Amino acid sequence: MLDVTVIEDAAAAAVSLDPMRARLLAELAAGPASATMLAGRVGLPRQKVNYHLKALERHGLVELAGERRKGNVTERLMRATAASYVISPLALAAVQPDPGRFRDQLSARWLLAVAARLVRDVGALITGATKARKGLATYALDGEVRFGSAADRAAFVEELTRGVGALIAKYHDEHADSGRDHRIVVALHPTVKPAASVTEGGSVTSGAGAPPDGAAPVTTGPASIEEAS
Repeated sequence: MLDVTVIEDAAAAAVSLDPMRARLLAELAAGPASATMLAGRVGLPRQKVNYHLKALERHGLVELAGERRKGNVTERLMRATAASYVISPLALAAVQPDPGRFRDQLSARWLLAVAARLVRDVGALITGATKARKGLATYALDGEVRFGSAADRAAFVEELTRGVGALIAKYHDEHADSGRDHRIVVALHPTVKPAASVTEGGSVTSGAGAPPDGAAPVTTGPASIEEAS
């Protein structure tokens, strides 16, 4: 089982987004199970579970893990092909985000378009590397920083931009015949707060997705650094 896989096909994406099929994927990510076992967990007849499993299997989201005899019946034990799934923008190819349409480093929507491209491109690289049975060299940097003020945040962005720009200028070699182009993605945005919870008095303690202190996202170009070779 893979840690994560990218769904690029629109039909497979549609299958995975069905609430019951998503529930079955979650159950099978935890371990192999038969339609009979799953029926008791999700509250559906075995025949209906089988129908959903066949749809998931057709699109490569689940696979046969083994078989076992139960009385006069041979049960198929299924498992998820990955622990988690990400839907690529390729599944909505006609309307996928295009960061090239505009470039605003202080726009949260531009950051989202860049992140969507990252999912699309890395997903395609994983698919190609898997088919070719080759490794894929990547790198990602993920961390958090707490700024004391908006001015500190702006200064950090400026220094980060200069630093990354200097590294690019130092190592970029457009004349290297055997070289390979790489995309660099660096992003900065407020940390998302935990989902809202209600206390005994009925008050909301926190809000999902609310930026801390009302801060607006600040981005500098492309949220991890990805390297593919």
